[in-house]
Amino acid sequence: MRKVLLLLCVFLLQVVVVMAQRQHGVKWSKSGNSYYVVENEAIVEYALPSFTKKVIATAHELTPQGKMNALILKNFSFSEDGSKLLLYTNSKKVWRYETRGDYWVYDVKAGSLKQIGRARPASSLMFAKFSPDGKKVAYVSKHNLFTEDLATGKVTQLTKDGTDRMINGTFDWVYEEEFGCRDGFRWSPDSKSIAYWQVDARKIRNYLMLNTTDSIYSFVVPVEYPKVGENPSAVKIGVVNIATAHTQWMHIPGDPQQHYLPRMEWAYNNSQLIVEQLNRKQNESHIYLCQVKTGNAAVIHSEKADTWIEVKSYWNNDDPSGWDWIRNGNAFLWVSEKDGWRHIYAISRDGKTETRIINGKHDMISISAVDEQNGYVYYFASPDNATQKYLYRAKLDGSSDGERVSPATESGTHEYSLSPGGRYAQHSFSNVSTTPTVEWISLPAHTALKTIVKGNAAPSNVAFIQIETDDHVSMDGWLIKPAHFDSTKKYPIVFYVYTEPAAQTVIDSYGAAGMFLYNGDMAEDGYIQVSLDGRGTPAPKGAAWRKSIYRKLGRMNVRDQAMAAQKILQWKYVDTSRVAVWGWSGGGSTTLHLMFQYPDIYKTGIAIAPVSNQLCYDNIYQERYMGLPQENKEDFINGSPVTYAKNLKGNLLVIHGTGDDNVHYQNTELLINELVKYGKQFSLMSYPNRTHAISEGAGTSMHLVNLFTSYLKAHCPGGGR
Repeated sequence: MRKVLLLLCVFLLQVVVVMAQRQHGVKWSKSGNSYYVVENEAIVEYALPSFTKKVIATAHELTPQGKMNALILKNFSFSEDGSKLLLYTNSKKVWRYETRGDYWVYDVKAGSLKQIGRARPASSLMFAKFSPDGKKVAYVSKHNLFTEDLATGKVTQLTKDGTDRMINGTFDWVYEEEFGCRDGFRWSPDSKSIAYWQVDARKIRNYLMLNTTDSIYSFVVPVEYPKVGENPSAVKIGVVNIATAHTQWMHIPGDPQQHYLPRMEWAYNNSQLIVEQLNRKQNESHIYLCQVKTGNAAVIHSEKADTWIEVKSYWNNDDPSGWDWIRNGNAFLWVSEKDGWRHIYAISRDGKTETRIINGKHDMISISAVDEQNGYVYYFASPDNATQKYLYRAKLDGSSDGERVSPATESGTHEYSLSPGGRYAQHSFSNVSTTPTVEWISLPAHTALKTIVKGNAAPSNVAFIQIETDDHVSMDGWLIKPAHFDSTKKYPIVFYVYTEPAAQTVIDSYGAAGMFLYNGDMAEDGYIQVSLDGRGTPAPKGAAWRKSIYRKLGRMNVRDQAMAAQKILQWKYVDTSRVAVWGWSGGGSTTLHLMFQYPDIYKTGIAIAPVSNQLCYDNIYQERYMGLPQENKEDFINGSPVTYAKNLKGNLLVIHGTGDDNVHYQNTELLINELVKYGKQFSLMSYPNRTHAISEGAGTSMHLVNLFTSYLKAHCPGGGR
């Protein structure tokens, strides 16, 4: 997604973990009655509700022979029977996330430790996992699939055609970035086969970045990157037999260079796969049941939309894995916006019957857990306030309206990691005036078992506002007034913007409001601070709100911001001569648009890592929201900031890393050319070889903070007048 890695996460770090290598929530036991953590280099288990501690593996036992220190664990998992542990360590980045490293197996009963894949290069193993019978481990290395027998140590290479462009068992850059797809293989339930994706990126052109700082002579850094309008990588799914290493490919209809396969799992048996296919425009979804022996595929469910259809990673915490089977595999849960709201449905295995589980004109935000024993699905929603988040549950048979589980006395943002079956959870809560509480609870009564961090009321100068524009659009926002506010004076105002489908900026959680790049206290320095969420942002306000931006990115969302700003500038204490706006990534693009399209409103802008030309971004993201440039190129042009650069009047600072593999530095160079062409003066800060996060290198983060602060103070000085 086109969202800066630092967007929101700097000031939400205390309550939200955003990296993909995170252990998704709590490391629960299979029964859901206990959880595991690493303490003092040991792995321990805590039973609930007593919190009785049991050491599973000591630091000594996790120390390789001949070494002085225990393994530093990035993650760990148990075999199905709990007799073995798979330990992930020495991790390295692949693009954004630490998804390759070394793996070790610890035998709990024997107390023995053994490295997997020792013959492979260090830190080259990806997504290792036990077979369901616990006898083997499978992993990807150098884009090929391997299995290793734990009893004999025999390594079997299952694919041999893997190269930098023929990718087995994992994904290319754009599938990872836009679909959340990273782990690209699945064991069959009987441990005899592995289903996997193969990505053929040989026809994807390289975007060439130039590294001029890491050696005396510059060198090229190629990134396989399908720009908007370019065909996607051809992707197919195969099932490889462990005994023979023979792969049977699935015969899924359609040109593989005009379709995507963002989801695949075993279909609750050993003989079938279930696969979701999206067309190139991402507005048609088909679910196939594929026969493993023959590869034959049959459609069991289809959906079409006038705009786009979201994939599971969007409503499953950026994780597309898993399939929510119920009724012993005779039905599964599915999420759709086809009735105008994001609702959960139960679909029969043959696709012939469908039951809507959630009713009412409100959105489900994401699924949390399924408690089939008691007949419930837990999910997040906030029917009455799009800035908040609560846990709900509904009957799986669709016979009841959803009921709120989060306490009625706690208004704000709730996060939960529910145990399998939904009996226990780790729960966090905060709002703008309450510091985070983190606790263990039992469900559904939401009874507190143990408090980890106790939240407290905290003085807050944040107010939530709603602005009604002349277009009759009601926008949520937060407002921070200057300290020692005097309504008879006029103050400068700074708008923080994002406004694209990847993120909200207006959230009722502690620390979520404010300008996180400012070095100091903006309120004390006499600034009004505002952020607003307009149409197109992923607020739980219905599909019409989110998808009205289709083919209007860079226009509708920009107009909403400007129309709301016009209303705010009518407040008598706002100094209309000191109006600043800033944003990062998609917010950087919005900043440019506002400075260019509405130069009489915004006097100062700071655009960080912006997309200046939509034709320069990747195909999955841009085509999802804008269509295909082969059909409606004018929408891409009209939605691009460079189209309006000639209108610049105010003070503009553009900041970009030259090593940005997401929003390429090319965007800023194209913008520079356009501004120079029309004689527009501006400021530029290029950070050599930095990525989209602009965080690499000694002193970089502080330099960026100080640059942001000094530019704002120089061109939009604080204080009442």
